[in-house]
Amino acid sequence: MICPDPPDIGPLKQTLYFTLVGAGVFFALQIAFARSAARISTAIWRILGAVRSKPVLCGLLLFCAVPLARVALLPRFPVPVPGIHDEFSYLLMSDTFAHGRLSNPPHPMWISLEAFHINFFPRYASMYPPAQGILLAIGQLLGNPWIGVLLSCGFMVAAVYWMLLAWLPPRWALLGGMVVWLKFCLTSYWINSYWGGAAGAAGGALLIGALARILREPSVRDALLFALGLAILANSRPYEGLLFSLPAVLYLLWWLLRGEASGLSFFSRCRIVLLPMAAVLLTTGVAVAIYNHDLTGEALLFPETLNVRTYHTAPMFLFEPSKPPLQYHNQQFEEFYNGFEREEYDHTWESVKCLVWLKTVRFFSAFSWWGMILALPGLYFALRDPRLRLPWIMLALVGLGAYVVVWSNAHYVSPATCIVVLLYIQALRYLRHTRWKSWRWGTILARTSVLLLLADTATAVVRKQCDTFYWTCQGDVSRLVVQKKLEALPGRHLVMVRYGEDHNIHDDWVFNGADIDSQKVVWAREIDAEHDAKLLDYFKDRKAWLVTPDDDNTYLAPYTPPPDRVER
Repeated sequence: MICPDPPDIGPLKQTLYFTLVGAGVFFALQIAFARSAARISTAIWRILGAVRSKPVLCGLLLFCAVPLARVALLPRFPVPVPGIHDEFSYLLMSDTFAHGRLSNPPHPMWISLEAFHINFFPRYASMYPPAQGILLAIGQLLGNPWIGVLLSCGFMVAAVYWMLLAWLPPRWALLGGMVVWLKFCLTSYWINSYWGGAAGAAGGALLIGALARILREPSVRDALLFALGLAILANSRPYEGLLFSLPAVLYLLWWLLRGEASGLSFFSRCRIVLLPMAAVLLTTGVAVAIYNHDLTGEALLFPETLNVRTYHTAPMFLFEPSKPPLQYHNQQFEEFYNGFEREEYDHTWESVKCLVWLKTVRFFSAFSWWGMILALPGLYFALRDPRLRLPWIMLALVGLGAYVVVWSNAHYVSPATCIVVLLYIQALRYLRHTRWKSWRWGTILARTSVLLLLADTATAVVRKQCDTFYWTCQGDVSRLVVQKKLEALPGRHLVMVRYGEDHNIHDDWVFNGADIDSQKVVWAREIDAEHDAKLLDYFKDRKAWLVTPDDDNTYLAPYTPPPDRVER
């Protein structure tokens, strides 16, 4: 089976080798020094247990640990440089919000400025839901969009910890929060790019954490948090958020209608739970309608739907047919939409297998580590736990939804992050009670699993190994170097980007901010003589430069037309 876009499993193979060595060392130490290991473990649990009465303090410490630890790693992992189409689209949204607007007017030279995952009509704006853009805009107003990423990841860790408190004993909830911090907030691409992930994860945690509390003791606060979780999911990962929240919403409605099981009358339950939720969701619906209308001209037409209609011909779902190819204004869009996207899935079982394999590797890389497999014996008992049936259903529905769409990355299924952590921690709890005669083999497996996560993260930091998605953490700095070089020169500039025949469609340089005409440096595509002449005339007050990313990504010279035009 030859896949057009095979996953890079090299890093996973490498970490498997180190994991096997580390597991052997940890097993040997715990067996050889069983009493010492038990004393150390008891001391750690005593420390964790000491803070059980201080959940607010624990949540605050987890939140602060994220930006503090990541900033401390800046010498090894610098501030991430955007390099993926999606990142630039989110950064456009951030810049738009930071300018106090929901969208921008279309530019008269839009054909030369056309960029991926961005709508130019009826308004110039990102196609994505607004949650990630809002977070980046907060960071931009504080000095850098990446600050918004740090804050959102801190909020995610605190939210997952708060959710776990409703399902697990406090010390185990704290351990779960630390697992999220280690896995997602140091070397993961979630914190080392502008793609997002934290917003959806936080929304999912608020929803399921509030649900557990409502079912136990209804309160207006938890009803508001449940609705807030729904609102975040709707504005970060609408499709996956819908699949994630549907079982929870149906279960909550069943609880509201099932009589006096909660000790409250039906009208009391509606007053405490339903009315606050309705208020938040109605406000959210109105806000979304206003946002859609500003960007697309229709309250019910989402920007992403408009972008799909305008540019995409490949199916969004495996069961959808492909549309006829479209004609685009530039060669890069032609290669991406009529080439790459249509080749990725050709409606054959072979391509389905390729996509399943690609997604499985990506999901495992993002949400798991090899040492997590040691918790599988405990997961068997977690699967039979009646209290966890709803989380299992929610996870299964999100997983199924991820595999029936053509395109899916790990942060797409971020709403289910809290459930993955919940099931893992619960599996560890069951493991600690399993033994054979006097040998507590389950405890050894549980300890080793957590220690391997710590070792895995520490090894990645030492090796400066950001993520198996290496291109999400190491954006091409060449474009940034050119940008800074031109910003240091007097006057204003226009950069004409000339691509080669072997151009990598994932490495595009043509992206601009919210207010294009006021930018010191404007990036544009070289298309043809007619469009280029109009563009140069429009920006005649700017110095025109030429870059050739595919031939020499450091090349920068005064603009000259292509040789074939000069010969004519």
